[in-house]
Amino acid sequence: GGEGVTRYTIIKDGYPFIFTGLAATILVGFLADPAFAGIPLILTIYFAYFFREPDRPLPDDPHVLYSPADGTVMAVEEFFDDEFLHEEAKKVTIFLSVFNVHTNRAPMKGYVKYLRYTCGGFEPAFKGSAPIVNERMAIGLENEQSRVLVVQIAGILARRIVSWTSLGKQLLQGETYGMIKFGSSTELIVPRDVEILVKKGDKVKGGITIMGRQQVQ
Repeated sequence: GGEGVTRYTIIKDGYPFIFTGLAATILVGFLADPAFAGIPLILTIYFAYFFREPDRPLPDDPHVLYSPADGTVMAVEEFFDDEFLHEEAKKVTIFLSVFNVHTNRAPMKGYVKYLRYTCGGFEPAFKGSAPIVNERMAIGLENEQSRVLVVQIAGILARRIVSWTSLGKQLLQGETYGMIKFGSSTELIVPRDVEILVKKGDKVKGGITIMGRQQVQ
């Protein structure tokens, strides 16, 4: 009994939303028609759903890179990364809908060697200009074999990126290090010799879906 059942916790950042929703539900129920209390109650249930964190095993495979987020692959493209890798690179863009788990996970085990937060505007996360103008948090991971860059990009609501890591900290593969609230996208940027194993339209899960295979000596 219980085998194969995913366990969930609620991220502490969600508590203010949930408690506010519960308070609104109670107040509306007492001060107005109880029928109207259903609206804040539904919002409260959604907040609990949105801030869920699935209990997933931490993989430990230096040969592969795992997805940094849950969502849908929007693009796989090549470009020159002049932010962290400083070489020809590949970028996989993942779009997170409001129904996806919104936490971000480390694609590989490594130390945080680069951390850059950028304030931004209010473009929807699925628009092509969003990575340039929107709020973003870029985290560069490095280990003995490789370096990767993961970029969190907020959606139409700015000031919504949460990070629980810092420069010099070691992250385990699949470890949760942050989240984006209410509509967003995540980019995984890797060296060009990494074999990408996903394509546009694929559904991926953070810490579960293998995104790429590395050339490890």
